[in-house]
Amino acid sequence: MTKTLILLFHPHFVGSRANRALLDAAATVPKVEIVDMQALYPDGRIDADAEVARLVAADRLVLQFPVQWYSTPPLLKAWQDAVLTRMFYLAYEAEGAKLAGKPLLIVATAGNIEAAYAPNGANLFPLRDLLRPLEATAHRCALAWAEPFLLYDARRADAEALQAAGAYYISRLGRLPAAGC
Repeated sequence: MTKTLILLFHPHFVGSRANRALLDAAATVPKVEIVDMQALYPDGRIDADAEVARLVAADRLVLQFPVQWYSTPPLLKAWQDAVLTRMFYLAYEAEGAKLAGKPLLIVATAGNIEAAYAPNGANLFPLRDLLRPLEATAHRCALAWAEPFLLYDARRADAEALQAAGAYYISRLGRLPAAGC
């Protein structure tokens, strides 16, 4: 069975109903490992050895986070700098090459409604477009880019909407292929 690794990068996870609902749903899926990166690295000092080993052992990768100022939380960027730089620029043959073909799913929550992420909306650009740097990173790392899972209006979503989002998340995880498939 395929192992799915979900790395949660949420600076205030305790107060997040939306990300909690998504992770609670994902935790019901067999062979899913969930890592709360903020809890693991509250000081931002990332153990690159442990993270490389975690990535290499996984068959499918998921990065989950709230969108903050049109970007990822700072710890996700620090993780990319520490882990991916090492894997792809310092130890490609021994480490980076081992990620080739593994699927990458981005799971992003946004506090605003979907209409705000339109050319005439408050945020000017579609959320999908704001994630393009992550798509470029996936390309550079030879990861198989999956269409992102986006949850809008995360702060105001009621229990029914969050339950539906969790069910859809489970469905998306189930359809995420393993490397090379």
